[in-house]
Amino acid sequence: MNILVTGANGQLGNEMRIVSKGSPDRYIFTDVEELDILDKNAVMDIVKNEQIQVVVNCAAYTNVDKAEDEPEMAEKLNATAVGYLAEACKANDATLIHISTDYVFGGNEGNTPRKEDEPANPTGAYGRSKLHGEQAIQKTGCKHIIIRTAWLYSEFGHNFVKTMLKLTAEKDNLNVVFDQIGTPTYALDLAETILKIIHNLQKKEDNYQLSTINYQLFGVYHFSNEGVISWYDFAKEICELGGNKCDIQPCHSDEFPSKVRRPAYSVLDKTKIKKTFNISIPYWKDSLRRCLSKYRYASVVNPFP
Repeated sequence: MNILVTGANGQLGNEMRIVSKGSPDRYIFTDVEELDILDKNAVMDIVKNEQIQVVVNCAAYTNVDKAEDEPEMAEKLNATAVGYLAEACKANDATLIHISTDYVFGGNEGNTPRKEDEPANPTGAYGRSKLHGEQAIQKTGCKHIIIRTAWLYSEFGHNFVKTMLKLTAEKDNLNVVFDQIGTPTYALDLAETILKIIHNLQKKEDNYQLSTINYQLFGVYHFSNEGVISWYDFAKEICELGGNKCDIQPCHSDEFPSKVRRPAYSVLDKTKIKKTFNISIPYWKDSLRRCLSKYRYASVVNPFP
C-alpha cells in the first residue's frame, strides 16, 4: 500500500516513522516543508499522483491557549485543511485516518468514561476547530477512521513529560493541578495501533496482491493508555521515575488562570477500538517507563534540540 503521513515531524509523526520501519508498505512522510495541507491543489495532487491508499493525518494546531488568540489559524489547520485531505481521499478512493482530541468533550459534566457517541461540547477555539475537522471528514463521505486521543507525549517535541522532567530537576517545589482527570497517551502506543488498524483495513486475497476494505471498520474511535489519573499523579510519577527530588503539591485549576476551560474529566472509553481491532492497550505507568527509557538512551546518543 501507499501511505501518506502528514505532520511527520511532530510527536506522533516521528513515532510513525519508527514503527513503519521494515513495513512492506510504502510510506511517504511529509511536513509543511514538503506538503502544505492548506494548499488544496497540492493535497489533491500528491494523493492522486502517488496513488495514495491511506492518509494518516498527524498534522494539527495544538497550542490550546494560543488558539484563543489565533482562532482563524486553528480553524484552518484543524478543520479547513482536514476537509481538503478528506476531499482528496474521497476523490481517489483512499482512507483517511485522522487524529482528534478529548477536547471535543471539554464542557461535558460527569465522571463516566467518554464514549464515541457522547454529544460533543467543546469550550474553546482548539476544541471547536478539532470538532469541525471531524465534521468536515464526515461531510465528504470519504472512508475514514477518526481517533480521539488525550494527553499525548513522547520523547519527541514539546510535551508534559519532558517539561516535568526539566522542571522537577531544576526546582525544589512545584504545584500541579489535581482536579483535571484523564489518561496519558504514549504516542508510540498510538502509532503502533494505527499500524495495526492499517493492516486490519486490508483483507488480503490468496495471491496477496489484491485487497478490499472492510467498510464496517470505519467511524470514530477513542484511544489512550489504560488507567485513570490526574495531572498531579502523572507529574509525581514522572518525577520519581526521572530520579528527581522535587516536592510536588496538588493545586486547583483556578490557581493557574487560562484563556480556555480545560476538560475536568476526559477519560476515554476504549472498548470499541479494542474489540473492533482486537488490540490490547498498555497501562499508563508501563508506557511512561518505556518512554523514559527510550528518552534517556536518545539523550545520550542523539540529544534532542
